Amino acid sequence: MSGVLYLAALAVVGLAFSAFYWRRRQRVAMLLATPLSDGLRRILKKSMPVFNRLPTEERSRLEGLINRFLSEVKFFGGGDFEVTEEMRVLIAAQACLLIVNQPDRWYKTLETIIVYPSAFKARERTYDGALELEHDSVRAGESWGRGPVVLSWDHAAYGAFIDHDGQNVVLHEFAHQLDDLTGSTDGSPPLARDHRVSDWARAFRASYERLREDAGAGRETFLDPYGATNPAEFFAVATETFFEKPDAMKREEPAVHAELVRYFRLDPAQWR
Repeated sequence: MSGVLYLAALAVVGLAFSAFYWRRRQRVAMLLATPLSDGLRRILKKSMPVFNRLPTEERSRLEGLINRFLSEVKFFGGGDFEVTEEMRVLIAAQACLLIVNQPDRWYKTLETIIVYPSAFKARERTYDGALELEHDSVRAGESWGRGPVVLSWDHAAYGAFIDHDGQNVVLHEFAHQLDDLTGSTDGSPPLARDHRVSDWARAFRASYERLREDAGAGRETFLDPYGATNPAEFFAVATETFFEKPDAMKREEPAVHAELVRYFRLDPAQWR
């Protein structure tokens, strides 16, 4: 009799989990299919020029992703800073732009975003041989494995509005979030099954080494020299540049551009 009761209990638990996931799928589908309110759309049209250049299909998909993002991710102000609706939607829109054509990808481990009014201090640990050193550094953003993301609102708003200088802190930090979906932030995000890892590695390794040489020699390059720090930062910088300077990326680093087109499943150079 106890065995029968045990199996019955397992069946009840299984049904409960099935019902939970079914309701969750239904809720997500509803959010993705719902347009933004007129008020939120006006914010994006005014403060995020790329929103106006998006093809109709991508814009509609972006609105649904923003709805889901705002429903699932919590925003907190650093200190006593108040995070407004405008801040939330503008940050969400930039984060979701990276996955607008990637319906199989989502920021699965991200639950929290912390927003400071401007650049903030972060404690940084470095090593000199066996000696451990700590000091404060001023930052516009941070991305932690499994969250949270920390952002300066001044820089997030600037990056959304000035979208052609290759500098966008939200795109940068959320590129790190995508990179971390493999469990390791190393410049190699999870690729689609038909996307060859060897092609990605070859293109990115060669471009990264060129940037390191240029940065070491003090030569100016269209890529931010911060990308020469390590492969993870190179991927984040390349992502910023891909969205904000797509023509230059295609001209100067065609192999990396081609890999990013394939990864993001879009080409910002076509958004006129």
